[in-house]
Amino acid sequence: MVLSQNSSSLWGRKIPAPAKLNLMLRIVGRRNDGYHLLQTVFQFIDLCDWITFYPSDDGLVRLKNPIHGVPEVDDLTVRAANLLKAETCYKNGVVIEIEKNIPMGGGLGGGSSDAATVLVSLNKLWELGLSLNRLMELGLTLGADVPIFVSGHSAWAEGVGERLQGLVLPERWVVVLKPECHVSTKEIFDAKELTRDQESIRIDDFLAGQDGNAFSEVVCARYEAIKDAMSDLDRYSTSRLTGTGACVFAEFSSYEQAADCAQELKNKWNVYLVRSVNESPLFEFLKVSLQ
Repeated sequence: MVLSQNSSSLWGRKIPAPAKLNLMLRIVGRRNDGYHLLQTVFQFIDLCDWITFYPSDDGLVRLKNPIHGVPEVDDLTVRAANLLKAETCYKNGVVIEIEKNIPMGGGLGGGSSDAATVLVSLNKLWELGLSLNRLMELGLTLGADVPIFVSGHSAWAEGVGERLQGLVLPERWVVVLKPECHVSTKEIFDAKELTRDQESIRIDDFLAGQDGNAFSEVVCARYEAIKDAMSDLDRYSTSRLTGTGACVFAEFSSYEQAADCAQELKNKWNVYLVRSVNESPLFEFLKVSLQ
């Protein structure tokens, strides 16, 4: 993607940090350091957090609205900005404002996406000139899901989720439900009953319909609300878990079908009617803004 070098127009503007779905998720092994080896398919949806950057010459990275009880230095967006500063010896600072729309703890990757938007945007705003590959490497030190958001395109992923191969997938209307529970990712990864040696598959296998999530059975057994949400969605289309949850989703071939489902379920669940997209809304925004 070729962008204009004039990035000053990005200061003070809301820049998107999109959510993602795992359309398939398998555990095919485990590394010696304990990390699980995965196969998954990522696709973006147009549900976004919005991040605004304000220039600062005091050399500090700060949040405009810090989260109560969470030290700023531990916030993933602050860590991402400080990582860029350390990588490039950049002297100035930045104030970061975050508008949260992606539900936290839902398996939609909101925190990782926020960090990726910081890496990509500040690389432009600060005129650092780092390559996309280097930004992905830096992002991986912040979290396994950060590289997909930095890459900017739907992808087949392996390893811990960082080895990416771009895919062009059908873009559909999607209904996402967020049950009122928070899934402990560590708890689910540590579950004794979790199958960790699934057979590896190929992209063609996924496209032919092998789109299961290795965590679904374990999560549904431990979280009744998630099981109920999937059951409700199954009345309209095939439900799936994204990541380790708590969000579940179903795809639809038309807006009308998706809207009818969302309307029927909105009084029981937190419902998001969204569109899946192959190109990240972040990169679509940058292409338009930096022409």
